[in-house]
Amino acid sequence: MQETGRSTNQLRRDLTAYTLARVGLVAIITVVLVSLRVPLLVSLLIALVSGFPLALLLFHRLHVRVNAALADRAEWRKRERAKLRAQLRGEDQASDDHASEGTDK
Repeated sequence: MQETGRSTNQLRRDLTAYTLARVGLVAIITVVLVSLRVPLLVSLLIALVSGFPLALLLFHRLHVRVNAALADRAEWRKRERAKLRAQLRGEDQASDDHASEGTDK
């Protein structure tokens, strides 16, 4: 469980950084377009449409790290769900009892 906490913190950090980078890129594009006397709403729409594909190119490493962390998290959740379902069916109790007996000696 310790491993999951550390990877969860890393995922949060990477996801926050990636989100802020994308929003920052949209803000920069908007400011540049407004300074060129393009109306604000039009600038914002252009920035949204062009900023997100640009973010995939400019922040590729961060994008890959976020995707890898999300895939790891999904795999962990899948394993935990399968383990919980096995426990609910009573399949895992016998192996847990034998494991705890070995540690008592």
